[in-house]
Amino acid sequence: MRGLMIWVRLMVLAVAAVCWGGRVLAEERLALVIGNSAYGAVQPLDNPVRDARLIAETLEGLGFDVTLAADARQIEMKRAIGQFGRKLRGAGEDATGLFYYAGHGVQSFGSNYLLPVDVALADAADLDLMAVEAQSVLRQMASARNRTNLVILDACRNNPFKDIADLNETGLAEMKAPTGTFLAYATAPGGVALDGEGENSPFTEALAREITVPGRPVEQVFKQVRRAVLDLSGGGQTPWDTSSLVSDFVFVPAEPEEVMSAAELQEAQFWQSVQASRDAMQIMLYLRGYGDGKYADEARGLLSELMAEELQGGAPVAAAPDAAAPAAESAPAAADAETAMFQAARDDGSKAAYEAYLMAYPEGRFAVIAAAEAAAMKAGGSQDPAAGGEAVAAAPQPDPAPPALAEAGPVTYASPIQSEMPQIAGLTLAEAVTRSPVFPPIEGLPESYWKDQSCSACHQWTRERLCTQGNTYLSLNMQRSLGKQHPFGGGLKQTLKSWAAGGCQ
Repeated sequence: MRGLMIWVRLMVLAVAAVCWGGRVLAEERLALVIGNSAYGAVQPLDNPVRDARLIAETLEGLGFDVTLAADARQIEMKRAIGQFGRKLRGAGEDATGLFYYAGHGVQSFGSNYLLPVDVALADAADLDLMAVEAQSVLRQMASARNRTNLVILDACRNNPFKDIADLNETGLAEMKAPTGTFLAYATAPGGVALDGEGENSPFTEALAREITVPGRPVEQVFKQVRRAVLDLSGGGQTPWDTSSLVSDFVFVPAEPEEVMSAAELQEAQFWQSVQASRDAMQIMLYLRGYGDGKYADEARGLLSELMAEELQGGAPVAAAPDAAAPAAESAPAAADAETAMFQAARDDGSKAAYEAYLMAYPEGRFAVIAAAEAAAMKAGGSQDPAAGGEAVAAAPQPDPAPPALAEAGPVTYASPIQSEMPQIAGLTLAEAVTRSPVFPPIEGLPESYWKDQSCSACHQWTRERLCTQGNTYLSLNMQRSLGKQHPFGGGLKQTLKSWAAGGCQ
């Protein structure tokens, strides 16, 4: 299971590295990773080698050129550190260097030492002869004069020499970070870090996870690591860091933000306004202009929900008694919004109800049936229950905007509307929307839905929402809607368009 987890992690990181491409590899990234577990003369540790391999695999996925040393003797550690310094010096000033160590570490007289697996010590005076001074790593990295260096020490698990005089201090001492260096410790100076009961130490497990988060600065990465370790240790271990960085560093660049075109932004703003209104008429207006838009499916779903509620008066949708109804209609309405809306249209029996279904589901399962029913009612002499059983009359043709409208100068919110319709002629926009519609908002809509009702009550129109609607008429996608019937005729649409063109003054 552990192998599978690592494989999945590596595959994700490999794909990410391809996507990040040049951004990640714009500067050279070099890492030396050392993990020591199999000590001979002192207490061995379970996790450091596994920790080092996990970090090495993760860093490789992030574009680092990694050198891994496992269970290294003193001569091997010193050789690896020397070679790392030479590679870093040759990589140029834009390079990033990273050193990670997991294993035993001790402090003596204010200096920190990393213990190779062949360390054997009887006297504190021999420590610098048998171990590797951590300061030597900092010297190698500082000599490269590169922009960014990171040093990570998971090396405070316990003190294997606590019985030796002058070596009875716990943990590591805090070191001074050369300019351009970030120093991170698994625990606070003088503290002891947990080796961990699982396959990795709590510190390294959190570190391997957090450094793969896109766009997170290194300082934020280690803050998240600190929080995770505090939680895992019940507050017993506090990771520590100190920094002298002079430039920003992220392990993984942030995902590029999606940039909307002007048309996409206009659609998004229009949909936000429509969605907030929960107004079926405004949703249909959106679908007329953006039938294939980004939010069209969401709009159809909301329209289906609102129309089903309206047609059923809030009551649950009942199963159709007609044996010829599609089998899908017998499913519970709550489980199928489309079936619920078609069911409601059948129960209502009006052309408007079928057209509302077709607007929401133009290619739905029952579209053929709904279209046939609506077409039959539209034909001369057909009966529509919404029209009181009488033949449905053709809707009045929209009145074109009077020529004088274009010659009257800038249209404002207080300008009189110029229309051949006496019901709104001479009114301002603010006054017009408080009147009752002259024509149904949708052809064939039952009079009970619109007759003697205020448009502002239906649409919750405000000056801002009128401006939004006017701006939609400026869109090329919405030009064809200018010729369609409006409750106050085409003159109001033209006025709204002209008003929006002038900045909704």
